Amino acid sequence: MKKNIKEKLKKIKLLILDVDGVMTDGSIIMDDEGHELKSFNVRDGHGIKILQRFGVKVAILTGRKSKVVEYRAKDLEIKDVYQGALNKKEIFEKILSKHKLSTDEVAYLGDDIVDIPVLKRVGFSVAVDDALDVVKKSVDYVTKNSGGRGAVREVCEMILQVQGKWSEVVAKYEFEEHHS
Repeated sequence: MKKNIKEKLKKIKLLILDVDGVMTDGSIIMDDEGHELKSFNVRDGHGIKILQRFGVKVAILTGRKSKVVEYRAKDLEIKDVYQGALNKKEIFEKILSKHKLSTDEVAYLGDDIVDIPVLKRVGFSVAVDDALDVVKKSVDYVTKNSGGRGAVREVCEMILQVQGKWSEVVAKYEFEEHHS
């Protein structure tokens, strides 16, 4: 991992996630009655929970509105959920103010052109592997995994590794396995 990326990751106190194309693969399934379904990655969710346990907050910032996102956020105990965000940069500024954070203490994971204004402001900007090229060109890091397929987990683990907490996570599970 590049030294400048490590320096950026050390400062992260909040990870902001887009939903469609980041927490999901971007597919939206509609049933005959217009109910929306989305598919989320369990490992991404576990990564979010571990990150939160170690004191890094997680927020959702998405341009669409969906009941499914409310349910997923509740399931993951994500309190900061901003849906229908037509101007993500404006809401990002509100999030900074609410949590009294500087831009370099925030990471953002996006995939589409609407994410670029926030990606340009945060301390650590990330695009998923299958993001648009224009987005990939404007970030600090591009994940090895695609949206909805482990990209969120990858970023959670990177933050925990650089902040010196990942070995503690692994040790906890290794210990439980040997002593249960």
